[in-house]
Amino acid sequence: MLILLPPSETKRPGGRGAPVDARSLALPSLAPQRALVTDALVALSADEDEAARVLKLSERQRGEIADNAALRHAPTMPAVDRYTGVLFDALDAPSLSAAARRWLGAHVLIHSAPFGPVRATDPIPAYRLAASAAVPGIPPLRRVWADAVTAALAELAPSVVLDLRSEAYAALGPVPVGVASAYLRVVTTGADGVVRALNHFNKHAKGELVRALAEDRPRASSLRGFLRWAEGAEWDVRPGAPGELDLVV
Repeated sequence: MLILLPPSETKRPGGRGAPVDARSLALPSLAPQRALVTDALVALSADEDEAARVLKLSERQRGEIADNAALRHAPTMPAVDRYTGVLFDALDAPSLSAAARRWLGAHVLIHSAPFGPVRATDPIPAYRLAASAAVPGIPPLRRVWADAVTAALAELAPSVVLDLRSEAYAALGPVPVGVASAYLRVVTTGADGVVRALNHFNKHAKGELVRALAEDRPRASSLRGFLRWAEGAEWDVRPGAPGELDLVV
C-alpha cells in the first residue's frame, strides 16, 4: 500500500540533517523538476517584495522568504517531522516507535510543491510554496509536476494507492491509470441523514488514520485488504463515489 499525503503550509524551523540531496529523495526521476522549482524559488527570493507578492505573504510571514533563499544549503529534517498543522499534529510522528516510523518511510509519500512527492522520512529543508503559486520564470506548477509525477508513480508500481491529498495537490500528480487506488474523503452524516464533507476534522481524521496504520502496520496490498483492516480497527470507511472511499467520523 502507498499512501499519498498533502503537505502543510506550517513547518518546524531548523533541523540537524545535511542539505537536501535531490538524488536521495523518493522518485529520483523527478530531479529535473526539483532543480527547476528550487532554482526559481531561490531566484525569486532575491526580491523580497516580489517574493512576498507571489507567495501571498503577510508582513509577519516575510521571514519565510529567507527559507527559500537558503533551500540549497539549509539544514534538513524528515518531512513528516518538518510539517506541522492539523494533519501532522494528529499524526504526531515524533512520538511514534522506530518500527512505526520505518513503516511511514516505506509506505507514505508527502507531496510537496518544490520537491514533488517525498518519503515521509526523506530529509527536506523549510520552505514556503503552495500548490497554487505562480512562480516567475517557470510554467504553472501543475504543468511542471503532473505528468512527471504520474510517470514516476507508475515506475514505482504500487499495489494500491490511498490518496489523502487535497485536490490541489492531487492535481500536481494524478495516480496513474491502471493502478488500483481510491481518493479518501472525510465526511459526517447529519441528523437529516445527509452526508457532508468536513474541513478541519478532515485533516485531523486523516492524521489519526495514518498514525493508526503506522502503529498496526497491516499487510494490506489491496483496497479490500485496507477495508478489512479498517473494519477490524473500528474505522468507518465505506465506498463512496466511483474511485473514492468515505471515512465517516
